[in-house]
This record gives sequence, C-alpha cells and structure tokens, in this order.
Amino acid sequence: MKYRTFLTTLALFLFSFNLGIFFISVATFKDTIKRAEERSLGEHYFITSALIKDFHAVESRGTEIEGSLDALLQPYSYLSGDKKVKLALYKGDQLVYSNRLEIAIQSRFLEPLVDRNRLVSIQHADARTYVIVSGKLPTPYDLYTMLYLYDTTDEITEWKHMKNMLFVAGCILSGLLALGLLVLLNRIFKPLLQISQISRNIAAGAYETRLPVSGHDELSEMAQSFNHMTEEVQRQMTELITAAEKKQQFIDNFAHELRTPLTAIYGYAEYMQKAALTEDDRLSAIGYIMSESLRMQTMAYQLLELANLNHDQITLEAHNVSDLFQAVKQTLHSKVQEKEIQLEFLCEVDVIWGDACLLQSLFVNLIDNAIKACGTGGHIRVRAAIEDEKKTVNIQDNGKGMTSEVLGLITEPFYRAEKSRNRRDGGAGLGLAICKQIVLCHGAELEFMSHPGEGTTAKISFTTP
Repeated sequence: MKYRTFLTTLALFLFSFNLGIFFISVATFKDTIKRAEERSLGEHYFITSALIKDFHAVESRGTEIEGSLDALLQPYSYLSGDKKVKLALYKGDQLVYSNRLEIAIQSRFLEPLVDRNRLVSIQHADARTYVIVSGKLPTPYDLYTMLYLYDTTDEITEWKHMKNMLFVAGCILSGLLALGLLVLLNRIFKPLLQISQISRNIAAGAYETRLPVSGHDELSEMAQSFNHMTEEVQRQMTELITAAEKKQQFIDNFAHELRTPLTAIYGYAEYMQKAALTEDDRLSAIGYIMSESLRMQTMAYQLLELANLNHDQITLEAHNVSDLFQAVKQTLHSKVQEKEIQLEFLCEVDVIWGDACLLQSLFVNLIDNAIKACGTGGHIRVRAAIEDEKKTVNIQDNGKGMTSEVLGLITEPFYRAEKSRNRRDGGAGLGLAICKQIVLCHGAELEFMSHPGEGTTAKISFTTP
C-alpha cells in the first residue's frame, strides 16, 4: 500500500512536472523565434524602404541602378550589424549583390508572392539556423528581390541550454521530492504498521498491548480510538475468560456433588444385591438410598430455580413487610426451636416492591444460613429500615463469622465454606447463589459483612421506592 502510493504519487508528479517543463520550453522557443522574425521583418522593411529612395535618387541623376548596387547596398551591410545578418539582392533569379551569403537560397524565396508582400521562414544550413525574410521591391523595381537572413543559432542554443537546465533542475527536484515523499509516507504509514503489528499481538493473546499516542492530529485520534477498542476487547475477553472459568468450576462442582450421592446409592444398592440382609439392614439401606436421592432431587430443583431466575422476568408488586416477615418466621419456626435460637424481627418499613414468593425464599435462605452459623442459643436479628434513602433489610447473626476471602466466594454455586457441615445439613452450596440471583432480579444489591468470631450481617438494599 505504501509503495503503491509512493510510486503513483511520484509518477503523477514527474508527469505533471515534465509536461510543465515541456510547455514552458515550447512557449519559450516560439517566443525566441517570434522575436527573431519581428526583428528581421523590421530591419528588412527599413532596408527596402531606404533602398527604394536610393534607386529613385540614382535614376534621377541618370545613372544605371545595376552599376551602383555595390555602392548603394554597402551602407546597409554595415548597418545590419555583426555577422549574424546577411543581405542578398536578386534580379529575377540572378544574384546581383550579397554580403557574406554562404548558403544556398531555396527558389521559393525568389518566386512572386500572391497574397502577401514578404515571406518569412526558418532554414537550417551548415549546423546554423536562419530566419529568412524575402520580398519583392515595389513597382517599378519589382524585378528585384531583397533577402534578409538573420542567424538565430545563438538564441536557439541559449534556449536549448535553458531547456536542459530546466530538465536537470526537474530531475534534482524529483529526487528531493521522492526522498521527502518517502519520509512523509513512512511517517503516515507508521501508525498503520504499528496497528498491524499490535493486531497480530492481540490475536496472539497480548491484549495489554497499546499504541503510543503523541500529538493532537488525526493519527493520534486514530491511535486513541484503537487503544479504546483494544481496552474493550481486553475487558470482554477477561469477562469471557472469567465466565468460562466459572462455568468450568460450576461443572466441576456439580460433578463432585453428584458423585457423592451416586456413590452412596450405588454402594447401598450393591450391598442389598449381594449380601444377605436382615429386615432392619434392608430398611436402613433403603433409608440411605432415599436420603441421597432426595438430596439429588433438591439439588436438581435448586438448579432449575437458578436457571429460571437467570432468564425469567418478574413482576414487581407492593408487599407488606410485616406479612413477609411473619411468613418467614412460620417457615423457620421448627429450626429455630430446635437450636434454641432467638430470632428477632424489627420492621421500620411498611412496603417493599417485588415478588412475594421470591422475597420469602430470599429471606428464608439468608436466615437459614445464619441459623447454621450460630451455635445453640444464638441470636439473629432481622431489621427492615431506611438507610441512605434506600429501603434495606439487614440479617445479623452472632455466629462464627467469615474471613474476607470467604466473603468473596460465598455466592458462587456449590461453594462451601465448611463442606462437612453443609453435607450434614443436606445443602449443595446453591442457596446463596439463588439469593444473589433473586436480588439481581429485583434490581437490588446484596452485601455481606463479617469477621471471624464476630458474626455476619447480610444487607439487601432495594432501589425501588
């Protein structure tokens, strides 16, 4: 691209420049010839006019013209100047006078002129160039033809020298232009070459590569736009890689979660098939099989719920907060009683917009996690209030608490902070992932605050009125 542009631009310049020199040379040559012709015509007219008067004077004295030609024309020979000018006088086709006439005259200069008085022409002879003016003398001397020859060789030589100088200057200027054009194109195409190289680097995975930006011209704007595009590509690729890693982690965790109940089911089924069992042993094995099957069924329902929340749109309606809390309290009553936990509800907000079933599921999951984190006799407080002009629900417990590393992962599917405890309680690590998706469906925010040994607070901030 760069070299095609270079060659095309240079060819156009050379063509235009040399065409201009050609036209200038032609115009200068024509002007040189024209000035030589005008000079020759002027001097020819002056000499012939003066010669007619001399002929009259000679005849008035009764003297023959032909015998006095040398004496009559000698002054005009001196008057004509240097050796560039030659004079010749013909009577008919006979030369009767000449000064330094060394070239053969064509017969057409001696023929009568029909539509004009004088003939002007260019003739080349002996490596010289002449402007020839011929003309008959007026009647009664029309037998005589005066020829005026002007040597224009020096002027034409000067013109050729000037023409050659112009072409030499053109060649030098063309070389300088070619060099300057190459430098300019290298500067113009440098960002394009950089873009090409950086594009290859990006295609190879070096998404952090950027174009250098300097100045405030169109090239810098192009570099900034390219860098912005690269940043967007890098951001999207990072998101895709993160999403792919999360999907792979999800698949790995899901496979791990399935392996445990399937191993237990297969083991008890094989045990029942190969061993001689008492009725109590058989019932015990069936109980384990049903328990693990139920856990798999629960996990399947939770995954289905999580998938639906990712795609379905919900309808927001106004719901009384006290009624929601009462329904949640009834759902968790048995668990609270079993662990002798004090569950306290504080309601400072009348209405929350959302889906009633999803909100109940959200609060139940969060409080259920708080119950698991608390020991016997623990305390959980659920408070709905206005904070920073937003409606919030805070679920605070005095349980074991969590580290900051764990807080960043607890909403990931199948994540377990304490795997043994979650399996004992029948959980699959999907509860908080479902909570996070419910919050996103409501356009709200979910935040966890915790420190080891100081309990955990789950804060839901609603953006709806």
